Amino acid sequence: NVLVLGDRDRLNQVMLNLVMNAIRYNRIDGRVEVGYVVRSNKVEIYVADSGRGIEEEHLSRIFERFYRVDKERSRTVGGTGLGLAIVKHIIEAHHSQVFVESEIGVGSRFSFRLRKM
Repeated sequence: NVLVLGDRDRLNQVMLNLVMNAIRYNRIDGRVEVGYVVRSNKVEIYVADSGRGIEEEHLSRIFERFYRVDKERSRTVGGTGLGLAIVKHIIEAHHSQVFVESEIGVGSRFSFRLRKM
């Protein structure tokens, strides 16, 4: 087991949001991976999917409140466009930042780092 410093309830909210997004925006036979990597005195926690990916032009804006990459699809699967903004706010309150890597047709990977206990 690896222990990190943080607010359990808020971090549960972060993980729920990231995992639900990975499922919601994945392809039908897609894969979602949740894991961590220990990096010195920090732990990088990540959620990765094998979905369609996010176009580069949207990456700088996906953490904005109410921003949706695909407005038509978002209406179909639900959501308010607030989830990633909340994730960003919670992670920044933990003195960290959230990172995203994405490739069209390959998938996306969201990660953040927390101090290890």
